[in-house]
Amino acid sequence: MRVNRNSRARSRAAVGLSTLALAAGATTAAGPAVAQPRSAPAPAADCSAAYRIEQKLATGTTWRMCWHYESEAGLVLENISYQPPGEAQPIKVLSTAKLAQIDVPYDDGSVEYSDLTGAGFGQGLVDMVPAECPGGAIKTVKVPDAWDPQHANVKGLCTTTRSRGHAYRMESETGNKVFQKQGKDLLVYTVNKVGWYEYITEWRFQDDGTVNMNVGATGSLSPFDYDAGDGRGWPLGKGAKDYATSHSHNVFWRLNFGLDGSSKAKVEQYDSVVSPPAQGQEAPSNKTTVTKVGKELAGDAKNMRWWRIVSNSGKNKDNHARSYEFVPGATTKYLGRAFTKHDIYFTEYNKCEQFASDNLRNCGAGHGKSVDKWIDGQTLTHPVAWVNVGFHHVARDEDQQPMPVHWQGFSIAPRDVTAMNPLTPPELANQNGHVEPR
Repeated sequence: MRVNRNSRARSRAAVGLSTLALAAGATTAAGPAVAQPRSAPAPAADCSAAYRIEQKLATGTTWRMCWHYESEAGLVLENISYQPPGEAQPIKVLSTAKLAQIDVPYDDGSVEYSDLTGAGFGQGLVDMVPAECPGGAIKTVKVPDAWDPQHANVKGLCTTTRSRGHAYRMESETGNKVFQKQGKDLLVYTVNKVGWYEYITEWRFQDDGTVNMNVGATGSLSPFDYDAGDGRGWPLGKGAKDYATSHSHNVFWRLNFGLDGSSKAKVEQYDSVVSPPAQGQEAPSNKTTVTKVGKELAGDAKNMRWWRIVSNSGKNKDNHARSYEFVPGATTKYLGRAFTKHDIYFTEYNKCEQFASDNLRNCGAGHGKSVDKWIDGQTLTHPVAWVNVGFHHVARDEDQQPMPVHWQGFSIAPRDVTAMNPLTPPELANQNGHVEPR
């Protein structure tokens, strides 16, 4: 399901480290705007217009960020800030955010690909047609170190807005009034072709401050992989002649937080334990405890466990520390490699550590080439998060032709970034904390 050459033994093009890409074309996605209270002008993202994305959504929230393009990682977003209604200035969320690897081992053990660092992911950026960026703008990306220098400029970056349904709904207890709002998102995405696969790398910024990171695999099943005679594949087509080889997609993201404009932050882990009802109680009890993560961590998701990054420098209007919580998506953990055995890693920032596996940079003797080797007890003062989401692809008849998109990803959700729901209607703005029935 991988290669569009004459065998599955795909040659890996040697591509060097790149310089930052330049871009031309439109800089702001189309979308409606609403009036906001007068305040001091918000600072623009720290980049030139060609690299800037700034979108005010219909619900009043503005997202700002910069971008560049790398020859291996593809799209990199920088200086990401969020400004909901009622906040006079943007709230910095992330310094950088990007893909950190797509590891693809085959079930029969014949091959394993590092799609970012060894298979030309960044070089595979493709042109998009207007129909796949509805209502938005397609920016031109100059691919650094392009395999075809005559076609280095690719119309490959879409920015657009999209409705997502209810942001909230609440009936008033008096007066029969319904408070409801339809949510709006900013979408930023590219399409990169690797062999027969086409990866849609989507960043979705919600008007409530949530950020969704998703990779969708689509394209085509490789006819050269219809050879799973070892019982590990799935029959496709007429009868039981063609067996597609099963494989995994282990996608990693690298998030370098900059909450409130500072790289200094804390990591916390929360665990809850449910106990049977005590004598005289009607229901089981649930106790939640917090663990301060002071040193580098390889974390495993468990029932009722979650993590958050906490700002060291900023608080909301209720005097609560701002933070972002990790919200995992569906995953199938691949246990075949040490670096895929954990769901999340927190490492102390090191500029040399850019890819979760097959790291291209020379970080010195004995440093290791994968994220699991970087968990060595350092104190966390500038934490970087590496999130691993796996998908085991057992092909089906419906995967041809073309293959429907299968998505994998996760979210980060604001926790105490604002004192109330950032989309609270004016009639309810005074209902913060204990209130009388509405």
